[in-house]
Amino acid sequence: MTQPDSRSQPLGPENAGFDLTGRTALVTGASRGIGRAIAVAFAAHGADVALGGRDTTALDETRAAVEAHGRKAIVLPADVTDPEAVQGMVDAAISGLGHLDTVVNNAGGNNFMIPFAQVRPSGWEKAMRLNLDSVVQVSRAVAPHLLERRTGSIINVSSVTGLMGVPLMSHYATAKAAVIALSKSLAVEWAWAGVRCNALVPGWVATELTEFARGDAGMEQGLLSRVPMQRWATPEEIAGPAVFLASDAASFITGHALVVDGGLAAG
Repeated sequence: MTQPDSRSQPLGPENAGFDLTGRTALVTGASRGIGRAIAVAFAAHGADVALGGRDTTALDETRAAVEAHGRKAIVLPADVTDPEAVQGMVDAAISGLGHLDTVVNNAGGNNFMIPFAQVRPSGWEKAMRLNLDSVVQVSRAVAPHLLERRTGSIINVSSVTGLMGVPLMSHYATAKAAVIALSKSLAVEWAWAGVRCNALVPGWVATELTEFARGDAGMEQGLLSRVPMQRWATPEEIAGPAVFLASDAASFITGHALVVDGGLAAG
């Protein structure tokens, strides 16, 4: 008699926890900010981590932080807007770690605010390539591996801007809204194989990517005035929910957009 695949079975209270021991993960944009915090949090919970990004020096710093938890770390310099580089990164992560359980599409960002009518086509396309196309490329590259193994978790880092109207950030908001839509679609399409896909939706987070806003008192006040908790999140406050989505505690969660925004979208 064929035995049921334990990976597809409901988890009992004894194993539905946040332990990632024996798991592996690929985190893009792992050189700083949210990506680094997620990679280190995964290691703290027992996972080995492949670190994708463009800044080799910064990636080495993340590797040291992962290894400080006694876990294996692989540095994989790559431009996530380059399909060939993405495929090479994914192949190297699988080879170096043996397999992949979790993929975190965190690479992305935005460093300008501008009225929609003034956004140049090149600026719009750059925002799409970095924030949406990169997620598509990585997901496409890793799909055969996860579907063949019939298990896995993809976590796509979106933004609260993808849930609400944000003046002067239409380019970024559009890309991040599409990331949520893609996550839901892949969740439904790949559920048969036990592959989960969720979006992680941060609000305003204090990272290097938001320095342009935090350095402008008027802009900062305008952004935080709409946040009920009246402050910026730390990268570590986004990493905890990522650990949850990667863990067995979230084994029956797929197609969800987990909002971590201090109440911004609820206002």
